[in-house]
Amino acid sequence: MKKNLLIGILAALLICICCFCVLTRISQKNETEPERASVAFEDVLTTRRSVRSYDATKKISEAEVRELLTAVQEAPSWANQQPTKYYVAMSEEKVAAVQELVGPNNKKNIAGAPVLIVSTYEKGKSGFFQDKQTNEIGDGWGAYDNGLSNCYLILQARAMGFDTLIMGMRDADALRTLFDIPGNEEVMAVISLGYRADEPRTPQHRPFDEVVKFF
Repeated sequence: MKKNLLIGILAALLICICCFCVLTRISQKNETEPERASVAFEDVLTTRRSVRSYDATKKISEAEVRELLTAVQEAPSWANQQPTKYYVAMSEEKVAAVQELVGPNNKKNIAGAPVLIVSTYEKGKSGFFQDKQTNEIGDGWGAYDNGLSNCYLILQARAMGFDTLIMGMRDADALRTLFDIPGNEEVMAVISLGYRADEPRTPQHRPFDEVVKFF
């Protein structure tokens, strides 16, 4: 009887010690990593903004970027060609190098962003069948698919609590050299990824009837 009681007490102590260790690890993780403010999907469209001021004290882990870009792979593409590729700069050296290739205004805007992503697409895939162009748009469909992927990226980023800025002003040749991007890929945009330092203004949109026609 006493033996069973002693075993029960020891088991209870062991469970308590395990729970304490788990809670301690969670607490330490929360102290070292910025809290991710997840955004409900119904709020994503209205809270996403092109952010030009980032909080340099908040970092993003490689695991989080992997989670983001894994979700982006769900984006549709012509005949599931999936022509979009991403080159991710996270080291201080690579981030600083990319900052020099997006123009002085963009360099200032993304100064605090911890991650910069170069977006490309493979030519001759979307818009082609058996190596032949299927209509007058041609490789424009590759750019179209790249835009769809980038749209998924910025929306998923916002859903994860991150902020982005898509930059079309960039030195494509220098980026190609920096990341060893193959010649069959078209360099499209550089996308910053980070946390907003302040609330960006809400832009004014064109009247609905100017952009939508019903027949």
